[in-house]
Amino acid sequence: MNEENTEGMLTITAVEQDRKERYRYQLFVNNGQEEPFLSVHEDIMIRFRLLKGREIHVDELKQITEEDTQHRAYALGLIYLGARQRTHKEIARYLARKGIDEMSAEQAIQRLIREGFVDDAAFAKQFASGRLRSQMKGRRLLQQELRQRGIAKETVNEAIDRIDTSEEAEVAIRAACKKWPYLKGEPTDRKRKLATFLLRRGFPGSIVKQAIQAAIAQEELDEEGHMLDN
Repeated sequence: MNEENTEGMLTITAVEQDRKERYRYQLFVNNGQEEPFLSVHEDIMIRFRLLKGREIHVDELKQITEEDTQHRAYALGLIYLGARQRTHKEIARYLARKGIDEMSAEQAIQRLIREGFVDDAAFAKQFASGRLRSQMKGRRLLQQELRQRGIAKETVNEAIDRIDTSEEAEVAIRAACKKWPYLKGEPTDRKRKLATFLLRRGFPGSIVKQAIQAAIAQEELDEEGHMLDN
């Protein structure tokens, strides 16, 4: 190969497995440095046949680096998803903290979406339904929490609209009946405190009124039962 053809070429002089990261390999080239020139995942190494003696043009090196970064972003995304389901925005924030550039992160996330690992619509529906039952939160608070997770407004609204009003009312009544006995003061003050509590939990005004009435009625029934027992 003449001097013109070899200009801008790097030759791999050694390939060593990374001691800290099992599936990554360090590439050494003919640049006189003792430190590895590049570290790549084994999938990238195999795809580009990055073996000892392989010559790499500087233009190809850019492609190798970009694809390795995208692969790393994808792998990090999968690890992050291992704990629980995540939103598009949550993964993007996580990858940014890991030093992944925005373009590589987005390409990795789009791959995760295509493979069914990331689905904001499914996440929103599951989140709203689960938090309503387990944490006794109303639609307004759930809507706020979903938006904080970076889910699109239209997707959030669709998930919130799917909440069954009767189920939400049952949850609000359960929360009201649990809170009511611990509120002190005159009946009017207790009602005001309970209304404030339920509104902060994200329940709509109409459901709040229904829940307060149910809590009062439940207390009266309990008192009647106590009197009969005596």
